[in-house]
Amino acid sequence: MMAESTSSDTVTLFEKEHCELMYRIPALIHIQDPPTYLAFAEMRHSLDDTDALYLVMRRGVEIDGSIQWEPIKHLRKAKQCGYRSMNPCPVYDSTTRTLFLFFVCVRSDCSERYQILLGRNAAKLCYVTSTDEGKTWSLLTKVTNEVLGDDLKKCATLAVGPGHGIQTSSGRLILPAYLYYMHACVCKLPIPWKTKPHSFIFYSDDHGRSWHKGSMIWKERTGECEVAEMICGNSKSLLYCSARTEKHYRVEAVSSNPGMDFANPHYCNDLCEPPHGCQGSVVSFIPPMEIQEVDNNDANAESRKSDLEKGTVSWLIYSHPTSRKERVDLGIYLNKAPLEPSGWKKPWIINKGPSGYSDLVVCKDSETFGCLFECGIHSCEKINFRRFTLGELLENLPKH
Repeated sequence: MMAESTSSDTVTLFEKEHCELMYRIPALIHIQDPPTYLAFAEMRHSLDDTDALYLVMRRGVEIDGSIQWEPIKHLRKAKQCGYRSMNPCPVYDSTTRTLFLFFVCVRSDCSERYQILLGRNAAKLCYVTSTDEGKTWSLLTKVTNEVLGDDLKKCATLAVGPGHGIQTSSGRLILPAYLYYMHACVCKLPIPWKTKPHSFIFYSDDHGRSWHKGSMIWKERTGECEVAEMICGNSKSLLYCSARTEKHYRVEAVSSNPGMDFANPHYCNDLCEPPHGCQGSVVSFIPPMEIQEVDNNDANAESRKSDLEKGTVSWLIYSHPTSRKERVDLGIYLNKAPLEPSGWKKPWIINKGPSGYSDLVVCKDSETFGCLFECGIHSCEKINFRRFTLGELLENLPKH
């Protein structure tokens, strides 16, 4: 059985308007100081990707434990004339206190299918920055050539995220992305079934002054993805990647040199995909000592001891629709032993009914989390924000 949320700590941030404007593709970031939530989405004329217009944002300022959300702001600087802005993907550099909002600008008259069939990329990888927690934004910067380099010649189209990027313990900024790679062409036209999606990351080690591409996940057809850093007992770290597929299950992969290459990508039998797949979100955290001490007394202690011997001390949280048949019943999954073959537990359902894309953040010393997710009468009617604690998650997870 799956537990259902009964908490009222949920607020609608974006909702379909009378003029038929609607919102899709949530992305969320949390800034610790001052405590600020930034929720992003696409504004569209319809559900069709080609009807995307531009990116919007709402700032949530936390005061005495309560979040006060500001009105919707149109991010007009994250826009290029003749292009639609899509796939918001923020990352925060805590060293320079700079927020990067990555996205793709796609030529307005080009669908993804058109780009894949003809092998003519019409997407540009761009970002804007803010140094005042999203109050004001810089002009748009394009980094497509810088990130892809020679791979741009084989790229039918690309996208970033959607969701959030991360800053690792070493200070590296990492963004998840994917591209459709043309593995074979005839007369300069791609062979459609040889053009395949592959997930990858790009990163910066100099606070965003330059960006570089890591290796792609070649073994499987993978698309929208997110990554999380797993801290090891010896202070080293691993990078975990969870990627969307159309093969009924998520693909997982781990990198030991964070993001330069991913070893042993495989399908995870514990994390299902609905038909055609769906975006999902993952975050990592180190649980407070008192939680670990209580948890080590339960029946799964041996599994976690084994995991600790292998080096990881981080736990993972993952959000995604839980049905194999359709996008419904958004669940929060917990993995206390990320390197174990069956570390994922049965989920806690936080939204019963139609559910779509989502994005997670870790806040307040790894004891509070936020989730921004699509839901409603159909899965894209509105975008809600839900805050929950680690204690609440542990209490509501199914016991068997």
